[in-house]
Amino acid sequence: MHEQSYRWKSKKIREQIAVIDGSVTPTIVLTNATYLNVQMKIWLKANIWIYEDRIIYVGDQFPSDTKGTEIVDCQSYYLVPGYIEPHVHPFQLYNPLSFAQYASKTGTTTFVNDNLMLTLQMTKKKAFSFIEKMNETVATMYWWCRFDGQTEIRNDEEVFSTRNLKSWLNHPLVMQGGELTSWPKLLDGDDFILHWVQEANARKKPVEGHFPGASEKTLTKMQLLGISSDHEAMNGADVIKRISQGYHASLRYSSIRPDLPLILEELEASGVYYYDQTFFNTDGSTPSFYENGVIDRAIAIALDKGVPLVEAYRMATLNVATHFYMEKYHGSIAPGRIANINFLEAKEKPTPVSVLSKGRWVTKDGAVQEEAFSEQDWSALGLGSLKLEWELSIDDLQFSMALGMEMVNEVIIKPYTVTVDVAMDRLSTDHDESFLMLVDRAGRWRVNTILKGFGTHVEGFASSYSNTGDIVLIGKDKQSMLQAFQRMKEIGGGMVLVENGGVVSEIPLPLAGGMSNCKMEELMNQESELRQHLFDRGYPFGDPVYTLLFLSSTHLPYIRITPRGIYDVMNKTVLFPSIMR
Repeated sequence: MHEQSYRWKSKKIREQIAVIDGSVTPTIVLTNATYLNVQMKIWLKANIWIYEDRIIYVGDQFPSDTKGTEIVDCQSYYLVPGYIEPHVHPFQLYNPLSFAQYASKTGTTTFVNDNLMLTLQMTKKKAFSFIEKMNETVATMYWWCRFDGQTEIRNDEEVFSTRNLKSWLNHPLVMQGGELTSWPKLLDGDDFILHWVQEANARKKPVEGHFPGASEKTLTKMQLLGISSDHEAMNGADVIKRISQGYHASLRYSSIRPDLPLILEELEASGVYYYDQTFFNTDGSTPSFYENGVIDRAIAIALDKGVPLVEAYRMATLNVATHFYMEKYHGSIAPGRIANINFLEAKEKPTPVSVLSKGRWVTKDGAVQEEAFSEQDWSALGLGSLKLEWELSIDDLQFSMALGMEMVNEVIIKPYTVTVDVAMDRLSTDHDESFLMLVDRAGRWRVNTILKGFGTHVEGFASSYSNTGDIVLIGKDKQSMLQAFQRMKEIGGGMVLVENGGVVSEIPLPLAGGMSNCKMEELMNQESELRQHLFDRGYPFGDPVYTLLFLSSTHLPYIRITPRGIYDVMNKTVLFPSIMR
């Protein structure tokens, strides 16, 4: 059995029992606390005893011995459980730790994270070492088990082998299967995926779907196949369609789909009692979207749209914990739960003034406790800077393909016929067509085409941030593209925008070329600056970071640039294969 299968070992549990008996003193006692009992849906008065990272007692009694105990008078506060983010993509320029550190300041202290980047770019052994190290922090981090790579990769059968998936599902820090972006394959008869859906359910690890625009018939089939939740509802009717068929519906408020206000307005107007089957998520938004909070912001929106106060807090706490079968540890203020507690100035103000996470202060009386999160040795965790020991030349930048990729919005791309002359080294700024290249991070292959819609004046742009971890180059000018690539190499990975021979803007991503090691606040500034420069050069949509992420993502229509080549999503075929260098 895995050493992390038990949250607390027997000796530690005996110590916790000894706190009740008075032979061991609590670490913290919260006195005169008005707290939300989410099970009973009422506010109660109590003294709350905490020993290290666990709530030991909630009731009228006060411990007989408080020598060395921190006593906190909570008469001026309202206490609610720590908030849970059930759908985190923790590699969106930030890293899992920097996101958790930032989110925990405003009360989101438990995270259920996507494991896709770990699966695609790490060995299983390194990935498990990484997730176990992350959970040693003051935040609580759980993980998904992906059943597909969300793109076309060359070693798909090796990465998503039976042995690997079984190991992931058996890991005690893994809480769910999915999100299942390959659901069309499951519908079409892929019994390999069906097997792993069943294996996940047998372990009481729910499987999350990815069903934008799904019909009633499709949702019914997916329920029969074992999928139990979905986060792709875009309006109130979508939510009702899901919960009426027994799904849990995760209500999204993200940088590219900020649907939550509309969803809640429509649900409240419907008269449907939807609260018990729903919870909130922010779907891995880009950094600057989080300037005003994380799950606390979603609760505030819910309250503003008329969701009853207690139900709004349950949607951020107990509902999530129940869905993941972890209500014995999370989602409430009760004996036995992990000591994640938010202290509010008022019941209607979900952003806390103080936060306890695993029994440690993350924020106290409005002051951030920086020492709560220790520095990490990223290199020891397999996340050193990107080292590309190969070069690009002008010969690699040859473009002759008549089929290009046209952006419909940030993430939807359709095929189109290239009509401009692409034989020259520089394209005109009179149109919005640019050179696009995806090149293997090991330098073995490349895919070249034309991208329409990214901008009119982007001379040279390079990014080591992508869905697959490979290198993306976009631009009007080949020399500027090469210069951006060279600068990206020099800084150990990142995003670089070049113009007129100089660097206009850059975001260093020294953790494996895909993540920053900066604090979120600094990263927000870097992202906002780069985004504005791209807007100024004709990028017409809302979020260029998502465009870069999803260029290779085959769960979205209609055409993608992947390690295997230009890929037709609807027909599941490679139209033009990648070229070996």
